[in-house]
Amino acid sequence: MSDSIDPVAALGRLRGTIDNIDAALIFMLAERFRATKQVGVLKAEHGMPPSDPAREEHQIARLRRLAEEADLDPEFAEKWFNFVVAEVIRHHEAAANGEH
Repeated sequence: MSDSIDPVAALGRLRGTIDNIDAALIFMLAERFRATKQVGVLKAEHGMPPSDPAREEHQIARLRRLAEEADLDPEFAEKWFNFVVAEVIRHHEAAANGEH
């Protein structure tokens, strides 16, 4: 950046962009959990196990490839996925126990 750019204004614009992205991520995660909760109910209604290790393994490989394409650390993508899946499984177990 050159000296003619107001760094405080530039910082404000960048932070605004970050805030917008964070908001979008929250709404996307909420949408994802709405879908996975429906999966949990379906699994519970049909006596299917809460977790699907083969699916999770496939998704990890897929997300690692996507992360590489996006120039994002694949290890971070995998950690994020494992964090989200742990919450999804918790929801599925609750659905299997009749909790909503």
